[in-house]
Amino acid sequence: MFNKRILIIFIFFFTVCLTGLAISPCIHAESLNTGIVLADNHGNILYGKNIDKPFIPASILKILTSLAAIRIFGENYHFPTEYFWDKTSKNLYIKGFGDPLLISEIIEQLCYKINLKTRQIHNIILDQTYFSNRISVPGKGNSLNPYDAPVGALCANFNTIIFKWSQTEDKFVSAEPQTPLFAVFLEDIKKSNLKQGRIILTKQQSRLFPGLLIRHFLKKNNTMVTGSVLQGVFDIKEGKRCSFLSPFEIKEVVQKLLKYSNNFIANQLLLTIGARTYGAPATLEKGVRALKLFSRQYIKLDHLNIFEGSGLSRENLISPDQMLKILLAFMPYHSLLKRQDNDYYKTGTLSGVRTRAGYISGKDNSLYPYVIMVNRKNKGYESIRKDLLDMVSQMSGKMN
Repeated sequence: MFNKRILIIFIFFFTVCLTGLAISPCIHAESLNTGIVLADNHGNILYGKNIDKPFIPASILKILTSLAAIRIFGENYHFPTEYFWDKTSKNLYIKGFGDPLLISEIIEQLCYKINLKTRQIHNIILDQTYFSNRISVPGKGNSLNPYDAPVGALCANFNTIIFKWSQTEDKFVSAEPQTPLFAVFLEDIKKSNLKQGRIILTKQQSRLFPGLLIRHFLKKNNTMVTGSVLQGVFDIKEGKRCSFLSPFEIKEVVQKLLKYSNNFIANQLLLTIGARTYGAPATLEKGVRALKLFSRQYIKLDHLNIFEGSGLSRENLISPDQMLKILLAFMPYHSLLKRQDNDYYKTGTLSGVRTRAGYISGKDNSLYPYVIMVNRKNKGYESIRKDLLDMVSQMSGKMN
């Protein structure tokens, strides 16, 4: 069966070469700045251009980060957040472990669980020490875009505040009914000169925000909180600490990462991978080293030029052939990608860079992994994609 399949592929492409059918846009693509590969589900390359040349991957790098997270943590992994209430001091200690989806709804669930233990709390002490305090992700800037949000061991709502102006109340209010808008952020909202939108928290604000939300939801559940939100160290022995597990398993985290191309989630995963592999505190260097180690051990990829986990950095370089190997390893999880008709895909965009990687489902129900990497502005990306779809349609139709 396998040999018959290869024979059919050979006959098809021999015919294509004689007629010029389907691959002409690939031939006319910019030769030096475009990398293309199309393969069958066994990894046999059906068409390739510059497959060994390194290109800036942009956000298709997230596929590798996602794969590493699933394999290293396990498919059933749920991010923990630990807490401890000291009966003597009445202080509540909270320690984060990099959960990228610690959003208001989940924090309220955490507070409900805490509320079952106590009705009176003095200070809320947050422990951020699972991550280094000196993490700088290359490619990030100081814009209001969500991809510029700071990372951290204990974060809330992606370290962003979404707001809008209320005509009826004549003031700024939260644009999320489940999230209160705290007065401490109003000055930054006014500085944005926006009537509605999003602001990115500073590093200092991001360390305070989870505690403010925890205090709010505890009070909402009739727990008295008399003190302040402070930073500290969670030095609680095993057996005394309590653990709250996120309701999202790692595959759900990855699905949201890929759907929204969320750079914050990607680098939270990279950092936690580093801490899991090399120990806390998490650093960017540990995360990158762990991702490279995973690539060598599980995908047989050496010499990857990776500097962070989201694709923001232009220093990241991957060849189409390397990306193909990543796709072959990610194939069991292809349904976590966005889907357009028979195309499961992840795109990447930077200034002058357009990339796309994924799987085309053929008429024979096989998946055909493909990679398009254009490192030059508006040079044939869409026509290449269309022709790859046509190639798979015609070829897989002949194999039925």
